[in-house]
Amino acid sequence: MKPIQVLFDEPLLRRLDADDEVRKMGRSAVLRRAAAEYLRKRRARTTAEAYRRAYSKDKGLGDEFAGWETEGAWPET
Repeated sequence: MKPIQVLFDEPLLRRLDADDEVRKMGRSAVLRRAAAEYLRKRRARTTAEAYRRAYSKDKGLGDEFAGWETEGAWPET
């Protein structure tokens, strides 16, 4: 692991330090998990946006696949 310096304003740092999980696991562990969760969510949002752009009604499936939209069938439940 590599040490880094992060600046927090005093009220936020007090709130962080008052948290039970931070007291049990330590600031670094909680902040590492928070950073990993942020990156996971960011990637999911980026991927979802790419799918929205690729399959939007404006673009559809493109000329190459025109007409195939109605060929699929869903199984009956």
